[in-house]
Amino acid sequence: MNRIRSLLQRTFGLVKEHAGTDHLGNKYYIIPEQKTWTGQTVRKRRAVEMVRPGVHAYEAEAIPTEWDAWIRGRRKDPPTIEELLQNEQYRNQVKAKSEEASAKDEIIQEREYKEGLVSEPTHTRIKGHASAAYYGKNETLQEPTSTANSFEPGSWAPPGNRSPNK
Repeated sequence: MNRIRSLLQRTFGLVKEHAGTDHLGNKYYIIPEQKTWTGQTVRKRRAVEMVRPGVHAYEAEAIPTEWDAWIRGRRKDPPTIEELLQNEQYRNQVKAKSEEASAKDEIIQEREYKEGLVSEPTHTRIKGHASAAYYGKNETLQEPTSTANSFEPGSWAPPGNRSPNK
C-alpha cells in the first residue's frame, strides 16, 4: 500500500484521505505525513475544500463549529452526523429559550413603565466632548486676540508667578 501511495504521490502530488462532508457541501481531508518528489517531508495536516472557493474572507457560517474545531486540532476525531444533528437541535432550543426570555423581559419592562416603577429611558443628545472648552455652554468663546505686534522675547511670565530675576 505504501508503494502505491508513494507512486501516486510522486506522479499526482499530495495524497488526501476524505474525512467527511458537512451539510453545506464542504469536504474535509486528512493529508498524512508524506515525502515530496524532492525528498522533503510534509507534516500531517487537515484541510477543507470549500464549496465556494472564490470566497477568501472568513464567514461565521462557512464552516460548522464542530468541523472548525477538528480542522484546528481541538478535537481528535471528525464529527459524526449524529453529533452534528444533536448540536444543531441544542442550538435551536437555546435560541428559542432566548427569544422567549427576551419577550418576557419586554412585557415586564412595559408593565413597570406603565406602573411608574421605572422611568422610561430618555434619548440623550450629544452636545460635544466633555473635555472641550465649550462643553455645556450655549455661547461660543470670543476669538483670541493677538499680541504679535507688541511681543518682546523673554517679557512674558505666567500670571501669579514672579520671575526669580526680579
